[in-house]
Amino acid sequence: MDRKKIETAYEMAKEAYAALGIDTDKAIEALSKIPISLHCWQGDDVGGFESPDAELSGGGIQVTGNYPGKARSIAELRADLEKVFTLISGIPRLNLHASYGEFGDEVLDRDGVEVRHFTGWVDWAKEQGIGMDFNATCFSHPKAEDGFTISSKDPEIRAFWIEHVKRCREIAAYFGKELGTPSVHNTWVPDGAKDNTVDKMGYRRILKESLDEIFSVEYPKEYLRDAVETKLFGIGSESFVVGSHEFYMNYANQNDKMVCLDLGHFHPTEQISDKISSMMLFHDEMLLHVSRPVRWDSDHVVILNDDILYLTQELVRCGKLENIHIGLDFFDASINRIGAWVTGTRATQKGLLMALLEPTDTLVEYEEAGNNYARMGLLEQLKSMPFGAVWDEACVRAEVPVEAEIIENILSYEKDVLSKRV
Repeated sequence: MDRKKIETAYEMAKEAYAALGIDTDKAIEALSKIPISLHCWQGDDVGGFESPDAELSGGGIQVTGNYPGKARSIAELRADLEKVFTLISGIPRLNLHASYGEFGDEVLDRDGVEVRHFTGWVDWAKEQGIGMDFNATCFSHPKAEDGFTISSKDPEIRAFWIEHVKRCREIAAYFGKELGTPSVHNTWVPDGAKDNTVDKMGYRRILKESLDEIFSVEYPKEYLRDAVETKLFGIGSESFVVGSHEFYMNYANQNDKMVCLDLGHFHPTEQISDKISSMMLFHDEMLLHVSRPVRWDSDHVVILNDDILYLTQELVRCGKLENIHIGLDFFDASINRIGAWVTGTRATQKGLLMALLEPTDTLVEYEEAGNNYARMGLLEQLKSMPFGAVWDEACVRAEVPVEAEIIENILSYEKDVLSKRV
């Protein structure tokens, strides 16, 4: 696009926002400093690389579609991620699952993963200048087929998964130490039942005891931050999820852990944005998994819809943005995977920029004065402000393509790279 036209449009937008007391330059600068952790699993449909023909299977996760060009190796996945980094602004991070280690021809189970399987990822992250987060992979495994992992009543199965998560925390701490930025390790397990469960207390007691054992090893906070992820229901756990919101909220409060809120893990009528202020009054930090549920936890690609805007507005309004870790969690194998990554990341960033361009102080003044019409009117006025011009300027300053250039850029990569993966 004509950079002169972008500059002219931005100057007009800057003046319009200034009339509302908003400094667009400051908003763009603030956006550039917000880290967003990209999820590795969008690039290969959550398959991982534990074996040459590794594929997702069960454990409360399902990927639909078979669009050509998915990453078939760690080298291809890294190349795709590097392409994504050139198309997004801000500070990218990588969120890695344990099933994405460099195992080579080694035959080992998940209770045998070690730091040495991830040194290559750290070397790559150093080259890219990014931090990394980590997740234990407690699904798509024979020992997860009955629906329970660390809450299993089978001592052997339970011990297997406890050991796996322990090792994953060690790996995450290694990431944090080597990369100079704390690694967030998120513990999510698919544990639950398809139909009515009688001994709910029993399973939750076991889960608590297992978590206590997992977290018995402490790591410096400058290396590792622990999060536990809540869920309402999942595939195969429609009637009972052991790690409910109430369970993990209480566990986190009692044990100084972060709660991970995923946009798809609650009732369709619940707004995650409404939970932020309540959680941050009692927690120093929180982890978000930004996703898009369509009728259920379907992990659709994030777009700039009302849910994202409400979420990002609350993140800025509550004044705790620097205490909230933002990660993405979606996977779509029915479309170009690079396009999915870029669309979801940029949609989240657009929501953040819109929130940073809000005259929050003025809105609060109207609210406290009881002038609810003025509050409503200003919120409506913001919807027709020239946001697109500010967004394009933010992209120019970050040296990434503006919105009108994205589609062509991604389709060129598909033609030159992805189409050759057969």
